[in-house]
Amino acid sequence: MISIDSISLVSGLISFAFIAYYLRQDKLQHIPSPGPTGPISSWYAAYKYIWGDAPQIIEEGYRKYKGRIFRIADLNRWTVVVTSPSLVEELRKAPEDVLSFHEGIRYSLRLDYTFGREAVEHEYHIPVIRTQLTRHLTPLFADIHDEIVQSFTDLVPPSDTWTSVRVVPTVMQVVSRTSNRVFVGLPYCRDPAFCALAVRFATDVVKTGVALHLTPRALKPLVGRLVSPVSKRVEEGKAIIGKLVEDRFAQLRERGGNWPDKPEDMIQWLIEEANEDERTVEGLVLRILIVNFAAIHTSSMSFTHAVNMLAAHPECIAPLREEIEEVVREEGWTKAAVQRMRKLDSFMKECQRLHGLGALTMSRVALQDYTFSDGTRIPRGTLVMAASRPIHHDAALYAPDAGAFDPWRFARLRAADADSSIKHQMVHTSAEYLAFGHGKHACPGRFFAVNELKLMMAHVLHTYDIRPQTSVPPGRWIRHSLLANPIATVDLKKRQT
Repeated sequence: MISIDSISLVSGLISFAFIAYYLRQDKLQHIPSPGPTGPISSWYAAYKYIWGDAPQIIEEGYRKYKGRIFRIADLNRWTVVVTSPSLVEELRKAPEDVLSFHEGIRYSLRLDYTFGREAVEHEYHIPVIRTQLTRHLTPLFADIHDEIVQSFTDLVPPSDTWTSVRVVPTVMQVVSRTSNRVFVGLPYCRDPAFCALAVRFATDVVKTGVALHLTPRALKPLVGRLVSPVSKRVEEGKAIIGKLVEDRFAQLRERGGNWPDKPEDMIQWLIEEANEDERTVEGLVLRILIVNFAAIHTSSMSFTHAVNMLAAHPECIAPLREEIEEVVREEGWTKAAVQRMRKLDSFMKECQRLHGLGALTMSRVALQDYTFSDGTRIPRGTLVMAASRPIHHDAALYAPDAGAFDPWRFARLRAADADSSIKHQMVHTSAEYLAFGHGKHACPGRFFAVNELKLMMAHVLHTYDIRPQTSVPPGRWIRHSLLANPIATVDLKKRQT
């Protein structure tokens, strides 16, 4: 039986949360909202925002306050949203000690619990991804291609009859194996236990983040410790790659920084980047899991959307195949070849424009009071984001058919603007194209991800026929994030023509 004390405690926590929420709201009263702003009605609006209505709420705010700033209700706080490229540029240019990217991503993914505080406070894996991973794309490209081919062969053996393939779990396995060919190498990238662990950790981070967003602020430390995946997954990782890490430590001690045939992979780069205190088996296993999360979740969702769009638009298949085959005949399966696949780049970028990973991006937390150029003031502690989905769907920026799927949109722009063609490539960021964020904090692994995604799609088109579908399977919105339908399928068979 529930005691009076328990009821009092719960009531007190609810009252505290209610009052705290109302007080936080009061500091932002001068900023308009597309929905209700009362202490009760905004909670209901926040509930709808969390469970599926986020894109409509954000789009409504964008329509009403385009070129300005608005706010939307979440369970524990308000999110302030900027709506124009000029305001996006302000967000990009603001100093870290004013509008903090690190605190924004820390809040958005609840990193203290999903990655652990130590990994959050010393992100030495970020410069490794930005520099070493990008720098080694060309010499490692043959390995990346080999793993894509082998992964698809193992998971979707080419058959003369149609095979129904669940896209999300299959793509996650392909991305896991391909990424880990560069992260930990053979044979670990093909180890079923390690692949399953990498995918499980990526899924854990998303689920844990959602659970903590639904948890009252006062209970987050307790719930966070209970649901954090870090300790368990690190122990599982040690059992699989712990010996590999120990061997690399030993080689570094015995041979120094350089020796013949030194491995060039993520685990080696991380070991060399870490300081002495961070060179532990547990620490390195955790970093490998973190870079797996970054690689698996985003790339898997992006590729799933692209495959679904390809099945819904079979008229794209022949032009893409023609380009792929012509380039491969001349260049082989190389990085240079993939860079020449302009139609493929345009197709993939257009898929990201229409079906990105969410409706908001560029999370920032104000570390001090800040005033935007339009006079809008936000207090210290405010969460600010950019309205990426409405910007991507804005007819003023993508005239005249921003809402339509135009697979060759960016290829035409590149052809018409040869001097500035880089800005129309998938890997490029701008205040009008925010799929990877924008500025110095844009996704550091996007060069690897774009090449991986394009190479995967080129292989699918080269190897398989795809049965046309009449529509794209709807994804699921949780807050402002779009998750691809986990049970949706496409039908594939060995290419006949």
